Amino acid sequence: MPELDPRTPVLIGVGQIIDRFGEEGYEGLSAVDLAARAASRALDDAEADTRGIAQAIDTVAGIRQFEISTPGAPAPLGKSNNYPRSVAQRLGADPRRAVLEVGGGQGPQHLVTELAGNIAAGRSRVALIFGSEAISTARALAQSPQKPDFSETVDGSLEDRGFGLKGLISMELANHGLTDAPSQYALLENARRQRLGLTKTEYAQQIGQLFAPFTAVAAGNPYASAPVKRSADELTTPTETNRPIAEPYGRYVVARDQVNQGAAVLLASVEAARELGVPESKWVFVHGHADVRERNLLDRPDLSASPAAQLASKAALDMAGITTYNVSTWDFYSCFPIPVFNAAIDGLELSASDPRRLTLTGGLPFFGGAGNNYSMHAIAETVQRARKEPGSFGFVGANGGIMSKYSTAVYSTTPKQWQQDLSHHVQELVDAPAAVPQVSRANGWATIETYTVKHDREGRKVGIVIGRLENTGERFVAMGLENDQEILTLLNSDEPIGQRVWAVSTGPGNRVTTTAERAQALLPAKPLAIRGDYEYITAEREGHLLTVTINRPEARNSLFPPAHEELAEVFDAFFADRDLWVAIVTGAGDKAFSAGNDLVYSASGKPNYIPESGFAGLTSRRGMTKPVIAAVNGFAMGGGFETALACHLVVADATAQFALSEVKVGLVAGAGGVVRLPRAIPEKVAYELVLTGRRIGAQEAKDLGIVNRTAPAGQALAAAKELAAEIMENSPTSVRVSLEVMEATRGIADVVDAVTARTSAFDDLMSSADAIEGLTAFATKRAPQWKNQ
Repeated sequence: MPELDPRTPVLIGVGQIIDRFGEEGYEGLSAVDLAARAASRALDDAEADTRGIAQAIDTVAGIRQFEISTPGAPAPLGKSNNYPRSVAQRLGADPRRAVLEVGGGQGPQHLVTELAGNIAAGRSRVALIFGSEAISTARALAQSPQKPDFSETVDGSLEDRGFGLKGLISMELANHGLTDAPSQYALLENARRQRLGLTKTEYAQQIGQLFAPFTAVAAGNPYASAPVKRSADELTTPTETNRPIAEPYGRYVVARDQVNQGAAVLLASVEAARELGVPESKWVFVHGHADVRERNLLDRPDLSASPAAQLASKAALDMAGITTYNVSTWDFYSCFPIPVFNAAIDGLELSASDPRRLTLTGGLPFFGGAGNNYSMHAIAETVQRARKEPGSFGFVGANGGIMSKYSTAVYSTTPKQWQQDLSHHVQELVDAPAAVPQVSRANGWATIETYTVKHDREGRKVGIVIGRLENTGERFVAMGLENDQEILTLLNSDEPIGQRVWAVSTGPGNRVTTTAERAQALLPAKPLAIRGDYEYITAEREGHLLTVTINRPEARNSLFPPAHEELAEVFDAFFADRDLWVAIVTGAGDKAFSAGNDLVYSASGKPNYIPESGFAGLTSRRGMTKPVIAAVNGFAMGGGFETALACHLVVADATAQFALSEVKVGLVAGAGGVVRLPRAIPEKVAYELVLTGRRIGAQEAKDLGIVNRTAPAGQALAAAKELAAEIMENSPTSVRVSLEVMEATRGIADVVDAVTARTSAFDDLMSSADAIEGLTAFATKRAPQWKNQ
């Protein structure tokens, strides 16, 4: 060994384990037990005093299992409250620091790089990283009457880094069926196929040719979950077992998550390794590394590629001072074909038939997609191979999210001083291109940018499209309409990308079909009329007054999509009806005006959305040129308060309680509360109410200017009708024009500019029948007869 900084990090031990369900030797190990077994093997692999190594470990870091990677995900057999320390305890280790990494397949490589850097900086001497999944056991035994209990509680500090989902999930994607990895990766895969000018058949052949060698590697790997060698045709030919998932993917080419696997990596400083007696033949150095973040899915200029992965791969090789010709072993993260195509084929210009193979394990569909921990196995294999071929170089590329986070490293037994991370320079290149213009509500002719068709187990299909509006170039995501065979036929054609579709914005989200006429036939416009058969509201006409009552008293008049749709419909009809001049919205019963969003429904996992006109059909509505009065009886919480704020006037009875309570349940008053409240009351008071979720009563609300009038308990509606009657004594045309002018000048800061702003409203008013009637009635000393004309 040349003279090395004693703090130079080295990998000194690796370990793996598999516990195949139903096979001989199956033990039914928990995730903690699997990780502890793998970690124990890593300590043994160092060929030194394992007890001394365990006592020297100052840092343990665990990879999140899938069951703790998503908010609300179940752990059917229980889980540890402190996964890293549970594993450490089994090893007899008592580390100073315990880390639970964010979700994502980049985690293992990222942690190796991070903790190696900590060792180089003197903040650590011996660190252990591990991960595991017992998904197969959990699925098999979840309903068993004798199911094991994997719950455990361990004391000690934990640095829980959270889910790491920022930028990876959104309501917009979720509402358009993009909650699963296969469908999102399929969008990228199809975009790549079109960029290369390949037919669907030709591209399927490329997928098969890419992954067939992976199956051969898996077939010879004792830790593989599906050690079966398959041909290219087998991989891409649909069968009962290779059913379609999301085009172009069948089951055989997507990551296999039904696994029981664990892996661990042990790191130490050169100084600590010598003190512990680890033979130098066990030492493996990190020669190059990079961690880069790709832009969010819909922000990417090119949906067919991930520059982040390509640049991170090249950066690690450059740091190591080598080229692709010097690398002996590769392992590219292969949850789906495109991460391999992108990094290895497109980025590094390797070949699918490269004799070195593009995987050491067999890849996620065949070796096993061990949750977020796959690349720990890849690192373990790379270390073992590097020791067998001293002086050789091995590359690991680890992918997380939707080709969103990429971590890379180059390993070798050749001694190498640690080099500081330079990924920020690469990140600047990824972030440099201008943002892609986007629209959440898409209407009109558009061009398909990419697409997929999702298949469920019952054979149902749904098309998903990312498109560009022809008139603006804005990108949007949409689904096909239910039972629309024409859009499925288009998506199944030889080349859907580049084809025209008609986009329509609906409450649940954007929908696409083949023509405007087809959209109109499948989504006929609802008549603008007040119905008598609403399910969740009631609507009553009294002359020129419409009273709308939210009719879910058993749920404190909380709202969910079907109720929002009815409210949007009734207010559409109200604003279109010339004979209706004022509307009142209130809540049924005496407990609540509206408790806001129905949190029970939201937690059900069902599609949750609000219509284009907003919460209760009001909070995002433009052109509210007729007065709407909120008659608040009882609780107006969260979205209920936001609904009241969206109304022109508010009447509250003595029982009224107002609060933007979203912060108390981990949400935000996103239906206008955080915007409207600071504009309605003193800003500092608004901050307090938003940030604390504090309730205020009717009188305080009136003092702040939120409420116009108060009434005795149970009299909010009666008082609101009195206020409506006062308004309806006046010209409805004048009322409408007054609201128009107030709204049009709201954003003009200078008072004189606002007063003198050009508008046709006053001219329209002076030529109206109501203006003439008002002046005539005044002159002749009679009551005016308003015509609303």
